[in-house]
Amino acid sequence: MKLKRSSGILVHPTSLPGEYGIGSLGRSAYELIDFLSASGQSFWQILPLGPTGYGDSPYQSFSSHAGNPMLIDIPWLIERNLMNPFLPPSFPEATVDYAQVIPFKERVLRDAFQAFQAGNHSLLYQEFEDFRAKESHWLSDYSLFMALKKTFDLVSWTFWPDELKFRQAEAIAQYRQQLSDEILYQEFLQFIFFRQWLEIKAYANEKGIQIIGDIPIYVSSDSVEAWTKPEIFQVNERLEPLFVSGVPPDYFSETGQLWGNPVYNWDYLQSTQFQWWKERIEASMKLYDVIRIDHFRGFAEYWAVPAGEETAMQGEWLDCPGKELFDELNNHFGTLPIIAEDLGLITDSVVELRERYGFPGMKILQFAFDSDEKNNYLPHTYEENFVVYTGTHDNNTVRGWFDAANSENRDALLNYIGYPAEDVSWALMRMAHASVAALSVFPIQDVLSLGESARMNVPGTTSGNWNWRYRSEALTTALSDRLKQLTKTYDR
Repeated sequence: MKLKRSSGILVHPTSLPGEYGIGSLGRSAYELIDFLSASGQSFWQILPLGPTGYGDSPYQSFSSHAGNPMLIDIPWLIERNLMNPFLPPSFPEATVDYAQVIPFKERVLRDAFQAFQAGNHSLLYQEFEDFRAKESHWLSDYSLFMALKKTFDLVSWTFWPDELKFRQAEAIAQYRQQLSDEILYQEFLQFIFFRQWLEIKAYANEKGIQIIGDIPIYVSSDSVEAWTKPEIFQVNERLEPLFVSGVPPDYFSETGQLWGNPVYNWDYLQSTQFQWWKERIEASMKLYDVIRIDHFRGFAEYWAVPAGEETAMQGEWLDCPGKELFDELNNHFGTLPIIAEDLGLITDSVVELRERYGFPGMKILQFAFDSDEKNNYLPHTYEENFVVYTGTHDNNTVRGWFDAANSENRDALLNYIGYPAEDVSWALMRMAHASVAALSVFPIQDVLSLGESARMNVPGTTSGNWNWRYRSEALTTALSDRLKQLTKTYDR
């Protein structure tokens, strides 16, 4: 993929403003696209869109195909007579209170489903039936999986009765019949989600904005894939992981990051010509214009931690057939629009793999002044085929990082800039824009010059993350004009 010199903004839909407690695929998404277009931007980058479980992390989803029903826009349903207008409860404006939002939206969405079943929605109903038929290759198993999770109080499938855990045909057939209404409801949610998202994507593309989507390299241990396709993972006869994913001690954690996802059985995947990965990439290409693959490092070697370890320190690097995988994907799809998240401990094999396919890599400006590999992230060292970020969803905001930095790192930044920085966020944005990297992307928190309280995620923690939102009045004309001028100055 050949990136043109351009720029974009990183903001997940949950962070959009609105009165229903969580960002949604509605008016605020269209307003963001209008803001990006008016500001001379070319890309909107988001985090994974899948349904989230414990911890609300978009990187721990119940499915690699499904969308998050919590993002469904309620006014869209009202406009189509699937519910009457109502006054929502009082929700926080600046954060998502998941404990309050999830049961609220669940009630509202079930009411909409009942209205859909009872009402005269012939055109929408035909579209629903077409969607069910077209997406049945994943939708059927996913909807059963979610219906079963509801039945068993959301516990992991590994704790279900053995006849379901091991997918015995008689038990599966029995529960499909018994839970038919709940299964249909789960299919309805996916239909509405995809209908809304694809309308947003079409609008963005019409405005000249491309969507950068994000897919994690791994899937959650509590996911429909782990339940229905155990052969693609390294598991024992009880379907328990032999090894789990993570990374050794790094910039973010002294004991490493123990993600806990089951690692792949790459020998089996290769024996199928990587069919599962073909299906996953194909699904992502419907949703996004460009795909950022999280933890690209794992396609060269992956860190495998014996199941049961409390930290990621005792793992080992194992080889992955990344070359064979991407050869197969290229042969199947042609040139792939992939950005490789190549951060962390990067070896020659990772660089060789990325460069072999021409995938743009990533640079993080905060690392240039606050890491052990500072020289690798200083802007004057960049090459063109990279995407430069002030920070990612895992970093502090620039302002929060600068406020907490020691004097050595602060001085290093100010000396590099060459002048006092009244607004350190925009100083780093200017630095990114001025680099030769083809694409520069800024978290919206940095565009808004916000501090640490606006941070999206703290790696290694399991609570208090993924809940930040910006306010509806934040995207002003003055801010758009300022961003457009910066973009124009550096020919982005």
